[in-house]
Amino acid sequence: MTRTTIESQGRTVSIGFDAPFCVIGERINPTGRRKLAAELEAGNFATVEADALNQVACGAMVLDINAGVVFNSNPDPNQTEPPLMRHVIELVQGLVDVPLCIDSSVPAALEAGLAAAKGRPLLNSVTGEEERLEAILPLVRKYNVPVVAISNDDTGISEDPDIRFAVARKIVERAADHGIPASDIVVDPLVMPVGAMASAGRQVFALVRRLRDELGVNTTCGASNVSFGLPNRHGINAAFLPMAIAAGMTSAIMNPLRPAEMEAVHAANLLMNHDPNGADWIRFARVLEAVAAGQGFAEASRAAAGAASGGRSGRGARRRQA
Repeated sequence: MTRTTIESQGRTVSIGFDAPFCVIGERINPTGRRKLAAELEAGNFATVEADALNQVACGAMVLDINAGVVFNSNPDPNQTEPPLMRHVIELVQGLVDVPLCIDSSVPAALEAGLAAAKGRPLLNSVTGEEERLEAILPLVRKYNVPVVAISNDDTGISEDPDIRFAVARKIVERAADHGIPASDIVVDPLVMPVGAMASAGRQVFALVRRLRDELGVNTTCGASNVSFGLPNRHGINAAFLPMAIAAGMTSAIMNPLRPAEMEAVHAANLLMNHDPNGADWIRFARVLEAVAAGQGFAEASRAAAGAASGGRSGRGARRRQA
């Protein structure tokens, strides 16, 4: 079975068909978050710090780091984003010991992040666009890291799942030309909003199965895309995640601070036999009981983790994960 290995300084996470679903925390990203964007431009990292700690407490195994702020004082991201990316990565690594997903459309910011990251981060991302392939695949090879491959190319994002599969296959083949194995490619088949395309859910489930069976690659997605524009989005996301997991999806960039969505992931791990003896589900059930009694989700998760580790907390309590 394909395993994609990513590492921090002290922890290893494996993404794979026979491994627990990998939750990649999405919140350290200023896109659509005006308050966070303004804070980052002002040099205020309080929200970044809180989001890093809370996401890990709630079950994020990897943290996505995006520093894509368009500065009012300097709108050129090629100048502003690389040093900001480096700073945010160094800050987050000082707070939590989980692998990172370095997320940018600016190649210089990706390389700045790779230079600052300890361990073996996940690079987000490469597409099938020729210019992007030529810019990113050499970085992947140079730093020996896995990469998210997004299934769009120079023609844009196709609504035809066969075309999206063909783009993914092209990226895998081009990566092989650079000496990058398929185990280091995590394909994002692109989840369309079900509110705009009624068949979006069925499309992505079928695509994930093909990517697993025909290319043997791990997969990821922006899980909340499926519910865009609809009411009660978290209910849709919570239904989507276990269905995607059953189809073979092995990770998602998502919000781990949402109890309903994390409950769906924990339940899916149990049902897929990726939770030995149901130990993780039993621990999470205690978290839900505490939340029902009025405790905050992050606080309850932190308390449950402390109890499970015999009262130890902080970086010293963390261990390597298979």
